[in-house]
Amino acid sequence: MAQIALGIGTSHGPQLSTPPEQWGQRAAADHRNPALAFRGGDYSFAELSELRGAAFAAECEPGVQHERHARSRAAIGELGRTIRAANVDVLVVVSSDHKELYGDELLPQFAIYWGGTMRHEPYTAQQLATMPPGLAVAEVANQPGRPEVRHGHSQLGLHLIHEVSRAGFDPGAAKVLPAGRWENHSIPHGWGFILQQVLDGHDLIPIVPVFVNTFWEPNPPTARRCYDFGVALGAAIESFPADLRVGVVGSGGLSHFVIDEDLDRAFIKALIDKDREFMVSLEDDQLRSGTSELRNWVVVGGATADTPLTAQVVDYLPCYRSAAGTGCAMAFMAWQP
Repeated sequence: MAQIALGIGTSHGPQLSTPPEQWGQRAAADHRNPALAFRGGDYSFAELSELRGAAFAAECEPGVQHERHARSRAAIGELGRTIRAANVDVLVVVSSDHKELYGDELLPQFAIYWGGTMRHEPYTAQQLATMPPGLAVAEVANQPGRPEVRHGHSQLGLHLIHEVSRAGFDPGAAKVLPAGRWENHSIPHGWGFILQQVLDGHDLIPIVPVFVNTFWEPNPPTARRCYDFGVALGAAIESFPADLRVGVVGSGGLSHFVIDEDLDRAFIKALIDKDREFMVSLEDDQLRSGTSELRNWVVVGGATADTPLTAQVVDYLPCYRSAAGTGCAMAFMAWQP
């Protein structure tokens, strides 16, 4: 039978792939955002700055930003080495689609890919030119330099669809990735980050993409639903009738676009402690904007709950880009025997 041999949690925010001296491009977008989500409220940049006392200027000093970027890149490399060392046969990668593939025509809470291959396309110059400031420089790092075909695991993907359905879930099932925003049927950035940055784009391990609608109304799943889905996903993996070593990966988070270190640190502790009650008690108002991607980690927490794996922090780095506290908190964790 298959076994969950490894768990991984990683941020994938654009600042990871952006030179720190260019983080200000995204800070400029924060200044224009009329609804920066923080602890259940929506704030303009001026309102957020007043609320938080503009207390994070020292965190935005160039030396601090460069140090946190360097440590983040080192942590990404460490996760890649951890995956290689675990000798896994396939990665089940849980992440959130930013309406790159799924849109208002169909927006599943959960979806599982069961195709044998998938396209991974580079962005065109025209596509990059349409991206908001500060994104194009980062997103190219999540896509290959030329069109590639990546491998899935159709038998495992189909088994997961059947088994989580028997457990009371109704996942979307995709054998071909939708054409999506870019009309190219390509792997989105949350999964591309794992292939291109964590695994360096070579000698790649087959992946089974699992989609969670973390962001978009009207149907993001509750934290409780995500945890229970993770439990069902973990049981489904371990009932697969083949001798496979499987890694389960959560891609995204932690708190952003307003950093909340208190929430992040409590969440990380809950993952280490396998604290189900904390994870399922996260409120929808806490899981908004980019912080909504904690849902992907909650799925991994559920999937690994009944395994002997224990979670360890590789690093946690709040990467601020404005004195008001906007930015992205970067976290990197591994669940190992």
